[in-house]
Amino acid sequence: MADGRERESETTVGGGGFVGEDPAHVDFDDLEAVVSTADPESDGVTVSPELGEFGLGAEEPDPEASYESPYGTLIETGVKVVSWNLWWRFGPWERRLEAIRATVAELDADVYAFQEVWQEGDSNLAAIVAGDLGFHHEYRAWAEHDGVGFGNAVVSRWPITDSRSIEFEDPEGDTRRNALMVRIDGPRGPIQVFCTHLNWKRFESDVRQRQVAELARFVADCRPRGYPAVICGDFNAEPGSEEIAMMTGLTTVPVPGLVFFDAWAVAGEGGPGHTWTNRNPFAAAVLEPDRRIDYVFTGWPRSGGAGHVVGCRVVGDSPVGGIWPSDHLGVEARLRY
Repeated sequence: MADGRERESETTVGGGGFVGEDPAHVDFDDLEAVVSTADPESDGVTVSPELGEFGLGAEEPDPEASYESPYGTLIETGVKVVSWNLWWRFGPWERRLEAIRATVAELDADVYAFQEVWQEGDSNLAAIVAGDLGFHHEYRAWAEHDGVGFGNAVVSRWPITDSRSIEFEDPEGDTRRNALMVRIDGPRGPIQVFCTHLNWKRFESDVRQRQVAELARFVADCRPRGYPAVICGDFNAEPGSEEIAMMTGLTTVPVPGLVFFDAWAVAGEGGPGHTWTNRNPFAAAVLEPDRRIDYVFTGWPRSGGAGHVVGCRVVGDSPVGGIWPSDHLGVEARLRY
C-alpha cells in the first residue's frame, strides 16, 4: 500500500456504492470492475510492496482473471492508526515517558489514539507526543488522581477540525468514563476517529456492555461521514466476550445496521495478538493471564475499499533502554484511505 502521505488516491472517499455502514446499503447497480495493475509487457501482476508486506498480493493472481466488486477499483493509499493504553503515571512513569516518545517516533503512524493519558496543569502526555512530532492533538479527561487528570486523547498528523465527547452512564457512581470523537482533515477526505476506555474489572462485563451500547449510539449520532468510522480503545474485554460481539455483529447490535470489523481479526499478522502479556513485567506483576483486550475497529468499507484493513500488528512490545513503555501493548492497523 502506498504511503498515504506521498500520493493521492484517484478514488473519491465516500463516492459510489456504499452509503451506510452495513452491506445492506450496497448499490449493486453501481458495480465496477476491479482494474488490474498488471504490466501488459510482463508475465505477472505488479503489487505494491507495502501491500505485500501486510499479506495482500503474497500470491500473484492469474493476470487473465477478472471479476466485479461492489467496491470498484481498490484504493492503494493508506492511513496508519495506532491504539495504545499508556498506563497514566503508574510505575516509573518518567522513564517510561522517554520510552513512549521513542516508540511513537519509530512507529511513524498518522493517527494515535491513546488511553490513560495524564494531564497536569497545561501539560499532558498527548501534547508532549504531538509536540515531538509536529502533530495535532485533542484530550478529554474523565477522572483525576492526586490532582493529575486521567483520560483519552487522539494525536494526528493532519489537522483536527472538530471534536465531541460523551460520558458513559455510571449507575455505581465511582467513574465517569468517556468516549472522544475527533474529525481529522486528512488529504483525501475527513476521518472520524473515536477513542475510549471501558471499565477494567473482569466481572464488569455487564457495565462494558452498557458502555458499548452508548458508544455505538454515539458513533451513529456523529453521522454523516464519507469514510468509515475508526474506533480505538482499551475495551478490557476479550474477543469472545459479549461486549466485543456487540461491536462485531456476532450478537444483537445496539444500533441496527451498525457493525464494525476487528482489525486484528481481519488482518492480524498471526498468533493471538495479546496486548496484555506476561512477557511484560508490568503486566506480569498483576498475576492475570495473557489476553487481547485492545482494539482498532472500522466500519463497513466504502467505495474503493476505503476503511478496509490491510494489516494489523502489535506494537510497543519490547523495552526501550531497559524499560517497557507501558503495561499494555498497542495495536497498529493499516487501512485503505
